Amino acid sequence: MDKNGYNRMKQKTIVLFDLDGTLTVPRNMIKDDMKHTLKKLRSVHEIGIVSGSDLSKLKEQIGNEILDNFDYILPENGIIGYKNGKQIFANSIQKQLGDETLQTFINYALGYMSKLILPFKRGTFIEFRQGLINIAPPGRNCSQAERDEFEKYDKIHQVRTKFVEDLRQRFSDLGLVFSIGGQISFDVFPKGWDKSFCLQHFDTYDHVYFFGDKTMEGGNDHEIFIHPRTKSFTVVGPEDTQKQIKEIFPVSP
Repeated sequence: MDKNGYNRMKQKTIVLFDLDGTLTVPRNMIKDDMKHTLKKLRSVHEIGIVSGSDLSKLKEQIGNEILDNFDYILPENGIIGYKNGKQIFANSIQKQLGDETLQTFINYALGYMSKLILPFKRGTFIEFRQGLINIAPPGRNCSQAERDEFEKYDKIHQVRTKFVEDLRQRFSDLGLVFSIGGQISFDVFPKGWDKSFCLQHFDTYDHVYFFGDKTMEGGNDHEIFIHPRTKSFTVVGPEDTQKQIKEIFPVSP
């Protein structure tokens, strides 16, 4: 029995989840039935979240009790790590690239977006996080209805894909990775700082499972999805995640 009163199986297993599109509808709160499913899963295996979002955004969607309800919380692709409610790891893109390089990159990205003609633009086009830069062409201050609208527009016009390709060519010498995720944005981070970065925390584990929705090449779940250390599953939304959990990990109510 662990500190939460749960039984653990003999082999050490961690089950990791993406957040948006996997445990929740993008940028929405987690639902009670998902909480219940995860609680049952946690009775037999350790569970964790690995997300490009920072901890404050994770709390907005999971609740302030997030650090108590998961064994591992890995914001910003695991560049920051929490285990059993305590921080165990931290790095920063600022330290890795330096302010001069960062400013050159950010200035160019802002210039590119200033020329885009989109159905709308709101605010917060670049969000600087500890482990990555998040770029949102329509702005992160979109309403949920606007997010849905831009997602449909982007599927037709490939705004993010074209932007990423331009940045990839322009800054090919920096060793950056560009990862499209969610509905309106993409992440930029040093090579190796994708979600597979978090796997270094699980060297002593026998099994590492991962569930995510953006597992295709270019998606922000792709690198951890194909990593030889993981047994990974693609989902198409929270309901599908619950269905697959129940099929793969039968747990008594």
